[in-house]
Amino acid sequence: MTESLRQSGGPAEASPEQRMPEWDGDHVHDVSTHTDTDTDIDGELGIDPAELADDDLMREMHSLHRTRLDTLRHASDSALAHHLRRTAELETEYLARNPGREVDPARLRDE
Repeated sequence: MTESLRQSGGPAEASPEQRMPEWDGDHVHDVSTHTDTDTDIDGELGIDPAELADDDLMREMHSLHRTRLDTLRHASDSALAHHLRRTAELETEYLARNPGREVDPARLRDE
């Protein structure tokens, strides 16, 4: 189903990543190149994930995942783009800190 939506190319049928000018496939653009229109209400893009303590990093990820569906369904394109970018930043930092993270065997699939 995803392939058929992507092939038709209509803007209403494009995935959020395809509609977001800040998103380039699997690559998040450098936040230093974004304009003031990409900032939060207080003018910040958020604390650099590398500067967050482990507990704060987890709290930030919980918050983003908790609001994910609502943001996907109802937020403006710029808010969704920011959500996608921030999620990628935080998750990338988490994976960098936890390269040997515990994988639940019940979550594995037979290939």
